[in-house]
Amino acid sequence: MKLPHTGRALADAAPGPYWLDRPERPDPLPPLTGTHDADLLVVGGGYSGLWTALQAKEADPDRDVLLVEAGTCGWAASGRNGGFCAASLTHGLANGVDRFPGEIDELERLGRENLDAIAATVARHGIDCDFERTGELAVAVEPYQLAGLAEDTELARRYGHDVRLLDRDEVRAEVDSPTYLGGMWDRDRVAMLDPARLAWGLRRACLDLGVRLHEHTRVTGLRRDGDALRAATAGGPDGAPGTVRARRVVLATNAFPPLLRRLRAWLVPVYDYALMTEPLSEEQRKAVGWANRQGLADVGNQFHYYRITNDDRILFGGYDAVYHYGNRMAPELEQRPATFTALAEHFFTTFPQLADVRFSHRWGGVIDTCTRFCPFFGTAYEGRLAYAAGFTGLGVGATRFAARVMLDLLGGEQTPLTRLDLVRSKPLPFPPEPFRATGINLTRWSLARADAREGRRNLWLRTLDRLGLGFDS
Repeated sequence: MKLPHTGRALADAAPGPYWLDRPERPDPLPPLTGTHDADLLVVGGGYSGLWTALQAKEADPDRDVLLVEAGTCGWAASGRNGGFCAASLTHGLANGVDRFPGEIDELERLGRENLDAIAATVARHGIDCDFERTGELAVAVEPYQLAGLAEDTELARRYGHDVRLLDRDEVRAEVDSPTYLGGMWDRDRVAMLDPARLAWGLRRACLDLGVRLHEHTRVTGLRRDGDALRAATAGGPDGAPGTVRARRVVLATNAFPPLLRRLRAWLVPVYDYALMTEPLSEEQRKAVGWANRQGLADVGNQFHYYRITNDDRILFGGYDAVYHYGNRMAPELEQRPATFTALAEHFFTTFPQLADVRFSHRWGGVIDTCTRFCPFFGTAYEGRLAYAAGFTGLGVGATRFAARVMLDLLGGEQTPLTRLDLVRSKPLPFPPEPFRATGINLTRWSLARADAREGRRNLWLRTLDRLGLGFDS
């Protein structure tokens, strides 16, 4: 049932990401033109590319690193996500245990080290991105979900996580919603941050270390050139051409149409949507509590994620994950009124005490997903190019780890990271169209049906489980 105040709350919401709509957004750097040489070319200026360029330069200050970005750094997924920076490299512990049981202890250790390293980098380079190690609350909003929370708590403790299982009163003492029946507070493995400011801070750090960086520069093709690779580019509003000859290349384009044809079978772009409220008043803030500022997510298949910002706004996103036939991506798909209305209704159901709150921004963006829900890696052109993709919404933290892996892969020697099954294996491919769209949409319908039937999975979902696809979020 549509709530009467939903339309009013959305009436003045700006159609774009809140994080990117700030005066401190840096001016774009000039596009690349002419002919250039580099030791390392990084294609893509989101988190994956920025972390790669930064770590390459920190490891070897004399290495000539050149990064090109088709838009501006952080404008895509890196600047429009929820700001949940998780230690998990496997899209959650349960997914990691299922897929990589022989090395999950190692992956958990690496994930903890990776989150610590992100915190250290933020401090070392003075990146003002509101980094807070608040943890994350998973909340049950249906009685049948409580057993799953208890199982997740037991599993997390088995692997040394600092978690607390909360009953109804305890979870509502943290964040007050009449929908909450219980919760699990993961206290040490998730940080909250401002995603755009992290991207902008990494960009500045790269420039400070001498990375050559060009924005509004799209790579249009790659080819071999002796013992190197040559990238053709088009930049600026007039599409001025350029070329870069590089000894090594990192491909960090994630959901966008890949320069390697083989990646198309493993990746699909899925649109995710979010709302941001105006700043809460002191009275509204007290009405919800949230003194510990955790990130939150409910535990349904079609789940919501939400968090409170440094200026007391609430970001509320998730639920709908929309795939468009043929891997279609277009700016107009970032706005979906039906989803924004649904999210607003769910927000007011979650927080009825905030019935007079209005939304300041509404936006969507593309997530790069694969069938195992966590990143995969590889090389091409006889090891001269490395790639990572498939982060499935948990890339804020995992992209730094992926950058380390890609640099190791380009080194050509086996390392503890390149020997991981996570790195050596690939996800199952998606089928071609029209089976791709049919399968994804049938899965989406089945997940919604499972949520409405106390989590009971139908024959289609059980078949996917047996195949190891594990669509559970």
